Amino acid sequence: MRFSIVLAFAIAAIAAPLEERQTAICTSGTAQCCATDVLNLADLDCANPPTTPTTIDNFIDICTAEGQQAKCCLLPVLGQALICSDVNPTAA
Repeated sequence: MRFSIVLAFAIAAIAAPLEERQTAICTSGTAQCCATDVLNLADLDCANPPTTPTTIDNFIDICTAEGQQAKCCLLPVLGQALICSDVNPTAA
């Protein structure tokens, strides 16, 4: 009985697609690249990063390459975002 349960889990693990692993970029909110910040309450022209960031510094670089700022936003909706915070580079 136990062997069949273990075997079923092993088969499911092998058959399941592998997920891309990434570092948690934003501890709260969603990673967004935004063009304009209004008092850290609202941001305009926001979008998901064009490529999946792997580190905080990589996230900042991706947004900078697009001419935007890296932000963690709680409510991203239709290119606008509310309650956003800056993303700070990690110390070397």
